[in-house]
Amino acid sequence: MKKNVCVIGILVLVGVLWYMPQIVSAQSVKFTISRMVVSSDVQEKEPVGIAETFPASTEKVYCFVEARDIAEDTNVGFVWYYEDREVARVQLPLKKGIRWRTYSSKRLAGLKGNWKVELHDADGNTLHGITFKVE
Repeated sequence: MKKNVCVIGILVLVGVLWYMPQIVSAQSVKFTISRMVVSSDVQEKEPVGIAETFPASTEKVYCFVEARDIAEDTNVGFVWYYEDREVARVQLPLKKGIRWRTYSSKRLAGLKGNWKVELHDADGNTLHGITFKVE
């Protein structure tokens, strides 16, 4: 009988430890990402020239994010990668409310190849990512 109680106790503990990170991450998300795109410009708070591929002559690209249902003031981080190497980090605010738009930009310096931008929450967790190419 004692062995059965021990086995059940261990299984319960393993189950709690298994699901705990999922519970914590669900609680730490205080908003929803409704849109994340890469564009050649942002005008009047909207992305312009949304694309997955940009010509090498493109001087700068923008990663635009629209968040919804923001429960409290927080920050998001844009982490830029070129060929899987981190090249920039930018922290920007999201204010409490039903909708907030923000963006980060990166000068490309003629670097052809694969790029990626990850969006991180205030705790550094990756929420979303987007890739694009410069040819």
